Amino acid sequence: MNRDDIIRLATEAGLLRSGEDWTMPLRWGVTEVERFAALVAAVEREACAQLCYSYGPFDGTVSTEVKLARAIRARGQQ
Repeated sequence: MNRDDIIRLATEAGLLRSGEDWTMPLRWGVTEVERFAALVAAVEREACAQLCYSYGPFDGTVSTEVKLARAIRARGQQ
């Protein structure tokens, strides 16, 4: 995740307004911070799940890498 991704997620969570930079944040409440944390966690979970596929061929069966990717994604439902 790079700086642009973080700014995009912060804007989506309501921590920043479009066009503002990190020196001009809105007042943050618990709701906005929780939303930002959830967005960051979702992006990281998906990146980890995608990484699982690089460790084995996907042949249409439920292989170990697919099971791992599903388990990582499921953490977002907990």
